[in-house]
Amino acid sequence: MLLSRNYGTCLILFLLASSTLFAPSISQLDSPWAAKKRHMREEVRKMFYHAYENYMKHAFPHDELKPLTKSFTDSLSELGNLKLEHLPNNYNGSALSLIESLSSLVIMGNNTEFERAVRWLSENLTFNVDARINLFECNIRVLGGLISAHILATDSTNRLVQGSYKNQLLNLAEDLGRRFLPAFATPTGLPYAWINLKYGVIENETTETSTSGCGSLILEMGALSRLTGDPRYESAALRALRKLWSMRSSLNLLGTTLDVTTGEWIEYSSGIGAGVDSFYEYLCKAYILFGKEDYWRMFQSAYLAVQKYFRHGPWYHEADMRTGRATYWQLTSLQAFWPGLQVLVGDIAAANSSHREFVNVWKKFGVIPERYLLDHQMLHPTEKYYPLRPELAESTFYLYQATKDPWYIQVGESIVNSLNSYTKVEGGFASVRDVTTMQLEDHQHSFFLAETCKYLYLLFDDSFLVDRNYIFTTEGHPLPILSSWHEKLPETYIPTNWTYAKGEQQTRRASAMSRQVCPAMALKSGYGVQPIESACHIPDSRADHRCFGDEECGVDSTTCRRRSCSMAGYCGLWIL
Repeated sequence: MLLSRNYGTCLILFLLASSTLFAPSISQLDSPWAAKKRHMREEVRKMFYHAYENYMKHAFPHDELKPLTKSFTDSLSELGNLKLEHLPNNYNGSALSLIESLSSLVIMGNNTEFERAVRWLSENLTFNVDARINLFECNIRVLGGLISAHILATDSTNRLVQGSYKNQLLNLAEDLGRRFLPAFATPTGLPYAWINLKYGVIENETTETSTSGCGSLILEMGALSRLTGDPRYESAALRALRKLWSMRSSLNLLGTTLDVTTGEWIEYSSGIGAGVDSFYEYLCKAYILFGKEDYWRMFQSAYLAVQKYFRHGPWYHEADMRTGRATYWQLTSLQAFWPGLQVLVGDIAAANSSHREFVNVWKKFGVIPERYLLDHQMLHPTEKYYPLRPELAESTFYLYQATKDPWYIQVGESIVNSLNSYTKVEGGFASVRDVTTMQLEDHQHSFFLAETCKYLYLLFDDSFLVDRNYIFTTEGHPLPILSSWHEKLPETYIPTNWTYAKGEQQTRRASAMSRQVCPAMALKSGYGVQPIESACHIPDSRADHRCFGDEECGVDSTTCRRRSCSMAGYCGLWIL
C-alpha cells in the first residue's frame, strides 16, 4: 500500500521494494513545512556533532563520554569499574560510541568521517580482552553496529570507502559472534546474560537473565549468519527464541526474568517495558527481515495477548503472566517504543493514542521520567531520571511516516528544544538525574548518538530512506530488506507497490493481522462497508450488531477480546 495522510504503514511496506515507502521526502519544496524541516534537520545535525566531537575529543577510544567532567567510562563491561592504570595492557578501548555513530554519520552524509572511523576500527579494534560483557548490550550495540556499518560500506549506491574496504568490519563482527557462542551452551539453549570475551562463561556465573536478554538476539546474529554463510549464529539465537516462546503461559504471556539452566521463570510479572520490550520488537522485525512465518505466528499471538491483558485505554500496565491480572500500574520510558512497533502492523489509531499520552508526560516534565506511577499519578521515588532515551523520538518518526501529519514535526521540535535546553552542556549532552530539578548526571550514553539523534534527523529529513527498504534494530542500526535473506516471501502479497489480499482462499471473518494486511486495506478486501479499526478487529456479522449466536460476533478492536451474543441478541463484551 502507499503512504498517505489517512493510511498507516504495514509490514508489507518493508518487504517490497517501493520507491514510495518514505515519500514524500524533504526534497518536496512545495510543502509549507519544508522550511521548518530543513531548519530542524540542521538543529539535530548540530546536536549530533556536539555530542560526537566531544566524545572523540575527551573519551575516544573508550566506550562513552562523561560530558560534565569531560572524561570517559568503559560502561559496556566490568572494565568500567577499573581505574585507567589497571586496564589490561592490550586494551585500547572498544570505541563503543564510535561504533554506535557509524550509521548516523552515513545518514547525515558525512562519508569522510565514516571512512576514517572504519579505517581506525579495522586497524585497532580487538575483542581478545579479559572483559566480562553483557551479551544483550554487546549484541545490539557492537555486533549490530559493525554489521550495519559493513553493509553500508559495501553498498555501491553509497560510494563509501572506495577501494580500501576489505570486509574488515564483517571480520570483526564474526570474531565477536564466535565469542558469543559459549554463552548458549546451557541445558536449555537459553544464553547466559554475561560472558567473558576471552575466557567464555566464567565459574559461578549468574544464571539469571531477562526475556529481552535471551529473546532479542535474532536480528544481529541472523544477519551475521546470512553475511558469513555460517549458520551457527542464527541457529543459536533461534533455538533460544523458540525455547523462550515454549515457556509462555496459556495466555501467551511471558515473564520478565528467568533461569537459563532450569528454564524456570523468576519474575512472573511483565509488560511492554524494561526486560521484555525488544522481545516483541524482534519477533515482528525478524519476520520482516527473514520472512520466516514462525516469527509472524509468534508475534501475532504475543501482540494480541498484550492488547488483551496489558492495555488500559491508551496505557499499558504490567500483569501476571499466569493470570493476566494487573500487577503494576506504571509508565516506563522504554514503553514509548510501542507506538512505533504498532505502526509496522498498521494499528495507527492505537499507536497515536498511546503516543499522545507520552507526549503529554514529556510536556509535563520537559523530558520523560524513567518510571511514572499511573495509579498514584506521581513519579517513582527512585527512578526519576532521563538518560537521553530515544523511544519517543523513534515512535514520532514512525507515526509521521505513516500519517504525514505535521503535528509530529512539532513534537520533534519540542523534543529537540528540550534536549538543548536541559541536557546540553559544554562537554556534550548529559543525562538528567532528577526530572523535577533537572539536575544532571555525568553520562552521555552511546544510544544518544545511535538512536536519539538519528530518529530526530530522519523525522526531518528522510532522504536516506527514499528508494530503500530498511528495518532498524532496537539500537537504531539499519539493516536492509533483501529478498535473498528471505526463506520465502509471504504468499498473501503480490510484488507491486500496492498490497492486495488473496481473497479466494481467505475466509471473510478474519482480522487484518491474521490476513497479514493493513487494517486500512480491509475495505479493499471484501469486508463491505464496515470499517476495520485495528489489526485484531473483526466486525460483527451485522452492522446493527444483532446476533443469534456467538459465531456471528467478532473481535473487539480495542481490547482484542472476542465478543459474544447476549440473551437479548446483541454482540458485545458480555463475558469478562
